[in-house]
Amino acid sequence: MNGDAMESHDLRKVGLKVTHPRMRILELLEQAKARHMTAEDIYRHLIQHGDEIGLATVYRVLTQFEAAGIVLKHNFEGGQAVYELDRGEHHDHMVDIDTGKVIEFSSEEIEQLQHKIAAEHGYEIEEHSLVLYVRKKRR
Repeated sequence: MNGDAMESHDLRKVGLKVTHPRMRILELLEQAKARHMTAEDIYRHLIQHGDEIGLATVYRVLTQFEAAGIVLKHNFEGGQAVYELDRGEHHDHMVDIDTGKVIEFSSEEIEQLQHKIAAEHGYEIEEHSLVLYVRKKRR
């Protein structure tokens, strides 16, 4: 199955009609080098590549994708909301407070420690988000 057929199938599977804006935005999120993009990043990329898709449409499609579980929306402190495809694997984030760069990481040790801490307080983790705000070390 080629990429377009797979994307069309994915949209229909979550109950969304296949439209040009949805296809283009999904394609862009799948192919983007930066896994975390703002709506404005997506809009600028579309315009640069000849797609006349308005910013309001980009926001509307991203909201639909978020509701359908296709994308995750992150509101990191001090920055705009960023979106990434929900690829199903859990990861945490570091945000460089000087540049805004988002770095993904996974740590089994941190995951286990979080569950241990919750259990010590009589809880089970249902869901969590860990964001570290970092700055490059000065030498």
